[in-house]
Amino acid sequence: MLRLLASGCGRVLGRGVGARALLPGRPGPGACPAAGPCDPGRSPSRQASDGTLNQPLSSEFVARPVGVCSMMRLPVQTSPEGLDAAFVGVPLDIGTSNRPGARFGPRRIREESVMLRAVNPSTGALPFQSLMVADLGDVNVNLYNLQASCQLIREAYQKIVTAGCIPLTLGGDHTITYPILQAVAKKHGPVGLLHVDAHMDTADKALGEKLYHGTPFRRCVDEGLLDCERVVQIGIRGSSTTLDPYRYSRSQGFRVVLAEDCWLKSLVPLMGEVRQQVGGRPIYISFDIDALDPAYAPGTGTPEIAGLTPSQALEIIRGCQGLNVVGCDLVEVSPLYDPSGNTALLAANLLFEMLCALPKVKVV
Repeated sequence: MLRLLASGCGRVLGRGVGARALLPGRPGPGACPAAGPCDPGRSPSRQASDGTLNQPLSSEFVARPVGVCSMMRLPVQTSPEGLDAAFVGVPLDIGTSNRPGARFGPRRIREESVMLRAVNPSTGALPFQSLMVADLGDVNVNLYNLQASCQLIREAYQKIVTAGCIPLTLGGDHTITYPILQAVAKKHGPVGLLHVDAHMDTADKALGEKLYHGTPFRRCVDEGLLDCERVVQIGIRGSSTTLDPYRYSRSQGFRVVLAEDCWLKSLVPLMGEVRQQVGGRPIYISFDIDALDPAYAPGTGTPEIAGLTPSQALEIIRGCQGLNVVGCDLVEVSPLYDPSGNTALLAANLLFEMLCALPKVKVV
């Protein structure tokens, strides 16, 4: 179903550490909780309050450059069975309309996630003391056939959600959200949507094609995958081909929040309104990194000026804490346009915040 990530750091590790380097699934007694060499002089139990749950490696005990290149250096598994949530890569960018490169997004996000730690002191969330989490590697997409890739993504995610595992997706261009929502809606029925983006992504077609990264939510509406009265789009901006580019979304019942309505203000009040609108029924979070101003996230394919700030992005995701979130994605990271890695670092942090906002995560 899924292809495990074979990164450069994984190959380097394999030369010197051997089979102990990857311990997928639940760590056994005395074993390291994730990929990496054990230090017999220290007890790995110091990294976890509950030894039965996977824990990301701590830099207190294992150097950050050491280990298989997985999200947060979590164990890599091939099956979602037994997992409450999982990070999944979808390295696809053949649905892009401008600059390509999002196929490399999942790998670079994983690389930058080495900076992340297990606890969120700002929200009090303890995700790794609450949920069994792992990295499921990448969906084996077909880079020469967008329709075939969507089928592969849909089939992979059907297995994930059927197993009761909540997917947190590392994209990939925004086309991937369409087949993911096909799988999610098959289990949960039409879902609410929190869509954070510079663009509506509700076009009908381009160059005669009805499937690319500008059409996923139009296709979702066509197939009844969304509970349209519970769809909110935040951060929309940029020039357009018409004077009313928001007409379709609003005609479907979507709430559209323009970027200029977010400038120079906290979005905590807005998220209070969103929480009331979406209620306790299932909701999916889809976050395009180009929602943020390119000053903060230049590594993307279709940047638009005057976007959201990282602090506003945190307010949006943290505002989802306690909602019935059944899946999340972070898409459109194109590392080629940000050699610093800051865009991918920001993406990794936002995915961690999404994990912290999932149902059943303990908050202290």
